[in-house]
Amino acid sequence: MTQLLDKPGAPAVVDAPTPAARTARRKALLHWIAVHSLGIAAALFFVLPFVFVVLTSLMNDQQALTRDLTPNTWEWGNYERVFNTPGFLTWWRNTLLYAGLGTVLTVVSSIPVAYALAKFRFRGRKLSLMLVISMMMLPPQVVIIPMYLFWAKQMDLSGTLWPLIIPMAFGDAFSIFLLRQFLLTIPNEYLDAAKVDGCGEFRTLIKVVLPMAKPGIAAIALFQFFAAWNDYFGPQIYASENPAAWTLSYGLESFKGAHHTDWNLTMAATVLVMAPVIAVFFFAQKAFVEGVTLTGVKG
Repeated sequence: MTQLLDKPGAPAVVDAPTPAARTARRKALLHWIAVHSLGIAAALFFVLPFVFVVLTSLMNDQQALTRDLTPNTWEWGNYERVFNTPGFLTWWRNTLLYAGLGTVLTVVSSIPVAYALAKFRFRGRKLSLMLVISMMMLPPQVVIIPMYLFWAKQMDLSGTLWPLIIPMAFGDAFSIFLLRQFLLTIPNEYLDAAKVDGCGEFRTLIKVVLPMAKPGIAAIALFQFFAAWNDYFGPQIYASENPAAWTLSYGLESFKGAHHTDWNLTMAATVLVMAPVIAVFFFAQKAFVEGVTLTGVKG
């Protein structure tokens, strides 16, 4: 038999897999199916509600009240009807002002504080960090009454969004802490080399630290943008008396009350409110995930 196999042109003999190899291969296949099945189930858990909202927003008034899951006719005009609702574009403009300007002010004011807490050595540094952490743990509802009295009675800014925007120019505790944790991952050797070359602290921050901290800055910017865009409590307290200062989150509640039976229009308005946040996250998810992942590596 050996001689026959050694002859040229003789068919090759492939060893049959052993029982242990078959068992390992079967376990690997089952593991792959289990992992991907859980992933698909989790994805459907989060995606299906959004799909339901989109499909309902494209139904007509009568079908939206039925149990149908897909539109009989695709009513794209529902989005135009929502846009033409009095005040809707004003809510958009106010939300962009609140979220955009607030995010810029938060990032600009939080960076120097986080840099000082991460890289400077000064008396009271640990106490300052503990104060920042304690501010993170303080619910906003605890101080809302004195804050409202200050902005409404002393500053006469009730009925506007400025009581929500102006405090962002003085930093945000969560943004400071998160960015401070990220800056701790930047080696001090880079900063020392910049100072040897003649850079001061401000120039070191601008030329060395900020380019290396882009993922962390992107993370706190997105967190702040999402928080301001979805904020309902703040506009309800300060801007509820003035419809011209309403944001999308607060205006959507009023829209739902006016169209409580028009679920297709309510869902269309909901999609228009969610769409910018989803688009921003998908375009910036790489920097966002990187910033959150690297934050907290070093304590």
